[in-house]
Amino acid sequence: MIRNQWYAVLESKEVPRGKPIGVTRMGEKLVFWRDRQGKVNCLSDRCAHLSASLSQGKITPEDRLACPFHAFEYDSTGQCRYIPALGRSTEPPKAMRVQAYPTYEAHDFIWIWWGEPRPNLTPPRWFDIDETFSYGSYHEQWPVHYSRMIENQMDVMHLPHVHYNTIGRGRRVVVDGPIVTLEDDVIRMWVYNRPDDGTPPRKPEELPAPQRPPFLEFIFPNLWQNRISDDLRILVAFAPVDEENGMFYLRYYQRVVRLPIIKNLFNWAGVLGSRYIANQDKRVVSRQDPKKSSLRNGEKFVQGDRIILTYRRRREELIAENNRPSSLA
Repeated sequence: MIRNQWYAVLESKEVPRGKPIGVTRMGEKLVFWRDRQGKVNCLSDRCAHLSASLSQGKITPEDRLACPFHAFEYDSTGQCRYIPALGRSTEPPKAMRVQAYPTYEAHDFIWIWWGEPRPNLTPPRWFDIDETFSYGSYHEQWPVHYSRMIENQMDVMHLPHVHYNTIGRGRRVVVDGPIVTLEDDVIRMWVYNRPDDGTPPRKPEELPAPQRPPFLEFIFPNLWQNRISDDLRILVAFAPVDEENGMFYLRYYQRVVRLPIIKNLFNWAGVLGSRYIANQDKRVVSRQDPKKSSLRNGEKFVQGDRIILTYRRRREELIAENNRPSSLA
C-alpha cells in the first residue's frame, strides 16, 4: 500500500458507540471505537503486553480501551494509562504503548492516515457530492488486491465483453482515446467507445477537447466516481484488507428523486443494479493472477489501457516517494 495517504476503510455505521470493532485493513489487524463525543479512534489490535486482541476488550468510562486479558487501558494515542496489577498510583512504562492511527470521519466514511505522523493533517479529498444527494449502499470483500479492483473500474475495454447484457450493450468494442489527465493525484477520464466500423481507433490527440465533466474520476489512493450525470453518481471506496483481499464499498448517489420513501426505493433499485454489474466484474477480477497489479509483472498493454497505465505509473511513483524499504507496498 502507498504510505502517507488517507484511506477510506470503513463506513460510519460499522463503528457503533459503546463497542470496539476489529477489522483487518492495510494488512494489519486494527481496532476502532468511539469515545463519548462520538469521535472514532483507531489502534493496532494487539496489546503491547501479551498480544491479546484489544477488539475483544471494552471501552472504559474514561474513553480508554481495556484489554480483555489483563485490563491494561490504552488511550486514543495508543499509550497505556493504567495497569491494574500495578495499582492506580503507578504510572505505566512509556514503552507500554501500541500503534495509533489518525482518523477522519465525513460523508459516512471513516478514513485513517496510513503513514508517518504529521502535524495539522489536511483532511482527505472528496468529490462534488454534497448533502443534496441521497444514497443506497452495499459492501463486500473481494479476493484480490485493491489495486486490481481499482483498475477494473478504469478499464474501458472490458465493457462490451464482461457487461454485454448491462452497461456494455451495443458492442462498442473499439476504444477511441481514451482521454486521461492526472493532476494533483486526481485521475480524470473521458471514454469514447464505439462499434467496429473497420476504422482504427483514434488517438487521444485526434479527439475533440472534452465539453463535459469527466465520465470517470479517481482520487488517490482509493476513491472512484462514475459521473453518470450531475444528479446521478456511482462511488466506490476500495479499502485494502491485505495483499490478496480488498473491500468494495459501493454507493449509488442520486438527487433525481427526493420524496421520502420513494427516494429510498429508487436508491435500493439502483444498488441492486449496481451490485449485479459489480458481480460481473468480480467473477473475472477475482481470478486475475498475480492478485496485485504492477508495471513490471509481464503484462502487455495496448492503446485502450492508457488509464490503467496512468494509474500504475503514478501509484509506483507514490510508493517510491513515500514507502520505506520495510513498508508494505
